[in-house]
Order: sequence, then C-alpha cells, then structure tokens
Amino acid sequence: MVKKGDLPSKTCAQCGKPFAWRKKWEKVWNEVRFCSDRCRGEAKRKPG
Repeated sequence: MVKKGDLPSKTCAQCGKPFAWRKKWEKVWNEVRFCSDRCRGEAKRKPG
C-alpha cells in the first residue's frame, strides 16, 4: 500500500496549489498541468 505522502506531486499552473498523483493520470502524468477541470477551463479563458 502506497501512502498518500509518498505519491508524486505538482503545482497547478493556474491556481498555484499543490496536487498529488491520481490513478487516472497514470499514463499521462507528464502532461498534467492543472489540478482540476475548473483550473483548466479558467486557463483557457484568460488571454496569454
């Protein structure tokens, strides 16, 4: 059993909060930039 603290983590490109690895991101972890759909949507709406 892997402990939550042992999982890799990243910082969200939109909100700046840290988020941990999830099983559904197993194959695309290198491509994940946002912690949630909300942050991904906000990043698309902002110019630049």
